[in-house]
This record gives sequence, structure tokens and C-alpha cells, in this order.
Amino acid sequence: VLTFCMPLSALAEGVLRVPYAGDIGSFDPDNAFEVDGLGAINAVYEGLVEYAPGSTEIVGLLAEKWTTSEDGLLVTFDLRDGVVFHDGTPMTSADVLASFQRRKANELVLSYFLWNVQEMAAPDPDTFTIKLGMPQPSFLDTLASPWGPKVVSPGALVGHAGSDAAQSFLNDNAIGTGPFALTRFERGTGYTLTRNAAYWGKAPYFEAVEISIVPDVSQQLLQLRAGDLDVVPRNYPWAQLTALPPGLVATASPSMALVIGFVKPGTALEDPSLRAAAMTAMNPARWASAAFGTYARPAKSLYPSAMIDPGETTVVFPDDIEAAKAAVKAAGGMQLTLGYPITEAQNVGRVADLLLAELAAIGVTAEAVVVPKDEEYNFAADMSRAPDLMLARNNPDAAHPETQASVFYTKGAPINVMGVENPAADALVGEAGALTDVAARNAKYLDASRLWVDAGQFLPLVDLDDVVVHVEGLTDLGLRPVFPPGNIDFGTVRFTE
Repeated sequence: VLTFCMPLSALAEGVLRVPYAGDIGSFDPDNAFEVDGLGAINAVYEGLVEYAPGSTEIVGLLAEKWTTSEDGLLVTFDLRDGVVFHDGTPMTSADVLASFQRRKANELVLSYFLWNVQEMAAPDPDTFTIKLGMPQPSFLDTLASPWGPKVVSPGALVGHAGSDAAQSFLNDNAIGTGPFALTRFERGTGYTLTRNAAYWGKAPYFEAVEISIVPDVSQQLLQLRAGDLDVVPRNYPWAQLTALPPGLVATASPSMALVIGFVKPGTALEDPSLRAAAMTAMNPARWASAAFGTYARPAKSLYPSAMIDPGETTVVFPDDIEAAKAAVKAAGGMQLTLGYPITEAQNVGRVADLLLAELAAIGVTAEAVVVPKDEEYNFAADMSRAPDLMLARNNPDAAHPETQASVFYTKGAPINVMGVENPAADALVGEAGALTDVAARNAKYLDASRLWVDAGQFLPLVDLDDVVVHVEGLTDLGLRPVFPPGNIDFGTVRFTE
């Protein structure tokens, strides 16, 4: 019997200890699509607006308020007073302008966030303006995104500009305005965030956050149970969540993490009768609770339910097992290969294993293959390497449905991994993106979802909660639906004995 005793000395002394499964590739807020490390980056850097914890409501951050012109083209931000960078430099609109110009002008990884920006200006020290090329109802969501534009100190952008717009410096250094400053960056070992004593907002509870690199989740569990860590932010084994050791609790929050299947063109799944048979076996109502307990629900569309909840499901999975068996037998059998990313073995790999069993029950010969990290988004260039069905757990850039459709499903979308095309669905997305009436907008996005699913191009499976396991007494984790799972808000989290 495992007895569990939680030493609370570090927490009581104001230190939070968190593991990451892998290194932060770059701390540069403009030039890296970090996932696990977003909580750290967003504790150090701030943007103009953000999503409130636990919600998709957009609230002010470095901007106290903002207005949008009647034609939807000019957005004016009134900046917050009293903000200083970690190096002691007061923030002005000129610094905001320089940060936004850096992201837009230097072909950085996240430059596309500002694709529609035509002009930017700092007419006075407290005002920043953005002129768009066309009305973009999703624009504020883009700014509120966890990967949205952040404001970087001129001490970094000018003092360390070098020949690459400060990219080399900002890979492992940071000068922002957030509640924490980056005070240690040791690749392969970990990072230290230290409370910003001059922070403009509410002071964070913790004096420091110690982040260690612990690649193996089983080692994270051992360290958590030994009292050497205070939290396992993601990938705690689902089957063990119902019987946590004394002193540990799980905090669950709605998430936009949606498990979907990308269907390879030209496979047996293009045959309507065989696709219906496979969907019968893969119906998430048959296996979601076995995989994830109470922390998952069958998906209702190709959009996370936290983004668009259509009420009734728009995805019809057949449920006649005997008909499915007959269809497979009549076709002389069916073979399928299911792929999943190596980085998602704990979650999506679990789905793949269950689907193999369900498919075998109707006579399908199926196998699962693990896809290396550098290949999971590159099938369109060489479809011979692609599995018949690529399973993935994905998060959108922001809460607006445009950032789901245009990232995963439309022609040329960066994570449309099979390179599929559906002009009718794309046209609906284009119409929806211009609408400000939320109900009308969502109806068009859902119509596009139906077209993609009916064409057998994408298969929505389950909505997954964000589940963090931690010691008793940690509260106000600040989990946000748009953030990838496990990204605690270090500025809001606190401890009560």
C-alpha cells in the first residue's frame, strides 16, 4: 500500500515546483509555437488583451480599454498607466509599436497573426492604433490568443538587436512586463521565474516558480508523490484519476483540445459503405468513458464544444454493428492504418488502442503507427508516408472559429495534414469570417463542418477536459480553454494550507 505524505515546506515558503516534459525551444514570444511552455512565456510577457481565466471573454491586459471604428478597420487602444519592464524601463506606446512591428516585419514564426494589419501608430505615449486591411471580427481574439503579440522591452529589441532582430538573444533571455521575470534558463535542466516586485497588477502569490525538465510522466508522478514536485500539469494517467493518493487532487476545466481524425484521400474510407462501417466501430459513445472517464465527451462537430456548442450533435455515427460487419465482409475485408503523434502517446495513443479493438470486432484489420514529431504535419508533401487515419489532439490559435477552420480544415491550412480540399466548405468559412452576428456566424461554420465530415475528410471524436493533478491547497490555477492543456497561470495560482 502506498502511503503518501506531502512535505509543504517549498509551497509554504512561496516556491511552486512544476515539471515540463521537454525543453522550451525558444522563449521568444514572436518566433516559437511553444505548447507546454506557454504558461511560463505568458507569465513573463503580456499582450494588449487576454482571455479571462476559465472563459473566452476578452479582457484588458496592457490595454485598459479599446474602441473599434464603425467600419471595423481602426482599433484604438488606451494603454495602462504605470507599466514598467523587468529592466525598469517604463512602457510607452512606442514600445508597443516596436514589438508589433518586429513580429510583422521579420518573417517570424508567428508573423501571420498580423496578416491583416496595414498600418500601426503611436500618436501619443498612452495610445496605440492598428488599421486593418479589411474588417476582421476575429482580430481581438487573435490578440488575446496565448500565442498573440506580446510587448518586449526596448532593452532587448534595441540593445540586443544583433543581425537577426534580437532572435538570438530572445531564445533564452526575456524582458517583459509580466508578473514574473525569467531569471534562469538552463536547457535540459530547467528554468526559474521570479516574482516581479514592480508588477503593475495584483502581485502573484509565489515568490518563485521552479520549472524542471522531467520527460517521463512516470518520473513526474514519483516526484509528485515524494513531495519533490507540486503538480503534474498534463498527461497524468487517466485510469488513475479516480483513485488519487491522499493529499493530491485533480482540477478539471473545459478545454478546446479536440481529438480528431484526418482522413487520407484514396483509402477504403472513401467508400461510403465502408466509411459508415468504420464510423460505427469508431463511434466515441462506445469508448470515450473507457478512455478518459468523466473527462471527455463525444465531439459534436469539428469545433470544440467550448468554442461552438451546437446543442445536439451534428456528427452522426452509425450504431448498427451487424450492418457494419456485413459491409466489411461484403467488401472482402478492410485494412486501415491509424497514426498518432509520438508526443501524444498518453492521450491519442490511448484512443488508437481502443479503436483497434473496436475495428477488429467488425472484421477490420488495423494497426497503429507512431508518427515522429517532425513528420506529423508534413504528409501533404509525401502522401506515401501517411496513415489512412491520422489521429491528433489539437488546439486552435484562439476562441474564434476562424482559427479552427483556417488552421486545420480549409485549403492550404497549415495543419490540414492530408492536404484535402472542399471548396463549398471553404466558401462557407469565408462567409462566416466576415460576420459579427455570432449565431449566424456559428451556423455557417457548423454547415462547413457537416460538409467536411459528410465528405469523409475529417472525423471529430472527443472533446477532452484540461486536467491538472496537484497537491491539496493549490487554487486559482487560471486554466483557460484556449490554452493547450496544463498551462497554469502562474500569476493567479496560490496556496492555502
